[in-house]
Amino acid sequence: MFVAYVAGEGRWALWLVCACYLVVVYITSRGLIAAPRYRLLQARLHGCRVRAGVCAARAAPDGAEPAVRAAVLKAVTDRLDRLERNGQVAWRLLPRRWVVAIPLSKLASAWRVLHEAEAQLLRLEDPEETALRARALRLRLEDGRDPADEGLARELAAPTGDPAAGRAALIAVTERLAEREDGAFEREYELQRIALWLALIGLGAVLLIGLALDHRLSLLLGGLGGFLSPLVGVMRAQRPASWGVLVLAPVGGALAAPGGLLLVRMLADPELNLLGRVFLDNSWGSPARPIALAIALLFGFSGTLFSRLALAATGQLVPVADRGAEGRKQATGRA
Repeated sequence: MFVAYVAGEGRWALWLVCACYLVVVYITSRGLIAAPRYRLLQARLHGCRVRAGVCAARAAPDGAEPAVRAAVLKAVTDRLDRLERNGQVAWRLLPRRWVVAIPLSKLASAWRVLHEAEAQLLRLEDPEETALRARALRLRLEDGRDPADEGLARELAAPTGDPAAGRAALIAVTERLAEREDGAFEREYELQRIALWLALIGLGAVLLIGLALDHRLSLLLGGLGGFLSPLVGVMRAQRPASWGVLVLAPVGGALAAPGGLLLVRMLADPELNLLGRVFLDNSWGSPARPIALAIALLFGFSGTLFSRLALAATGQLVPVADRGAEGRKQATGRA
């Protein structure tokens, strides 16, 4: 009953599925992806405020002018206020509701502002606090797996005998680590934005194919297979998958299903006769049959199956094209 409805009159079912998935993609891009990083940003903001309060309560280090120190503290506090202000990084889509929108681009820029504020606070802390932070950072770098961390740890451990030089080394290493961290997250956010853009374009293609070519049921089963593929991978490997893969897999599976049925129809054509009569009768021309639906589900589940079949089709088309060109050449010679 449901199969007949979706295959015949169920256009609204495809629209509803695509619209619901679009909402899920939007909430994922603005909430699930960015929320952990945003919570960490809020915790670091509170830590910066505590450090600014301690710096304001303590006396100025030797050589520091009170007026300059007060101006720097005010500038840092103003920047933190702007970060915490509603609308700078996150805002609620609906007032007093649970849906939170956190744009990835604004979140990345907010982290850069926070790192700059932390570097300014390092210039105002007393030598004892600076030495403590340098030692903690050196221990963290020594435990790291990145080979570049060893050089930074040696730079912090080098004896200088000058508090100003030690503070300068700490600030330089901190800024280097912040730049590396910001660059890594910005590259990750860029990949996620690309995945979201591809998902939106893919949803448009799913609607076009489903409404114009009457392959609604095969598209839905392909999308189901695309959803099951990363799900099974996560369950078997016991490790988290990339957000881009999770978002794109159902859309890619939905698009691979009718494309795979078309490839099966071509390879089962009597002129090639590679797959046999069964696949000829249960492919592109009859997408609502059980075998065709099972094939669509398999193509949505396995992108490797689609690529292998496409390579097989390419290997068959090249000899056919060569034979056609040779036949035309012979005909021209006889003429």
